[in-house]
Amino acid sequence: MKNITFSADEKLIEAARRRARAEHSTLNEQFRAWLEDYARREQQAERAMAVVEELRGKLRTGGRKFTREEMNER
Repeated sequence: MKNITFSADEKLIEAARRRARAEHSTLNEQFRAWLEDYARREQQAERAMAVVEELRGKLRTGGRKFTREEMNER
């Protein structure tokens, strides 16, 4: 594992450490989790766009326009 160094306001760092402790974690663990999520989001977006492109032109609605609420139903 590679080490990196960041600079941030002391009060912000202490507040983050307190929150991590309250969550039975460390600031380092929280940062690793954030970094993994941050890096993964782009990959997820790229996969989603690939699916959209794959489906484009394959789905038919019969000319019906859907409302925003209908499109967001789960």
